[in-house]
Amino acid sequence: MGQGKGMVLLVTDSNPQSQLFIDYIHEQLDCPVTAVAPHDDIEEIKQDRAVLLLDADHVDDDTMQAWQAKVVDHDNIAMAAFNLRDEDHSADVLATLHLQGVFYRSDDLMLICKGISKLLEGDLWMSRTLMTRLIDFYRRQQRNAYRPVCGLTHRELEIIGLLGSGASNSEIADRLFVSEHTVKSHLYNIFRKIKVHNRIQAMNWARHNLVAIPPNLSRHKQHN
Repeated sequence: MGQGKGMVLLVTDSNPQSQLFIDYIHEQLDCPVTAVAPHDDIEEIKQDRAVLLLDADHVDDDTMQAWQAKVVDHDNIAMAAFNLRDEDHSADVLATLHLQGVFYRSDDLMLICKGISKLLEGDLWMSRTLMTRLIDFYRRQQRNAYRPVCGLTHRELEIIGLLGSGASNSEIADRLFVSEHTVKSHLYNIFRKIKVHNRIQAMNWARHNLVAIPPNLSRHKQHN
């Protein structure tokens, strides 16, 4: 991928319609646009800024979570979703994904290009009413921040906080200076306490119920 002012990564199924969309964005914004299959790995991005566009018609919730985990440490990548049905659908998606941009099925191509351009400049792209709903959501989380959380210990809160950020077992072990076996044991206890059965469910629970990872996790991150 060449150097430039920015680029767009479109995560969708390859078909004639998506190719027309890619060609239109490239023509309007004069920047590289690359299609990526939903289950492909992300390539190295050399541009100062990139927009990752997730096609809600072809990328399911679990795959969106996986993409978020892939780009969580890339500060130069703004993640957005398009083909969302309406504001209610967007609010549901924003409860579990850290999106900088939201586009609806009803948005015309010119509006989408305008939004992508703003995202490349480092701005957010979503309606004022949606932003208000998002702020209300985080306020409700804030009110619950200091209440006991399902009997989880501080260490368990540390681990599920890192799990919610997309970290693997080995990454959690490295950051907390424990073994992977210890992490797995804690995860077993966490899943039992919060009544979930897998990592994706636990990540969703964390994003709905935890305002932020416990304070000392940031100190662990600084060691990496």
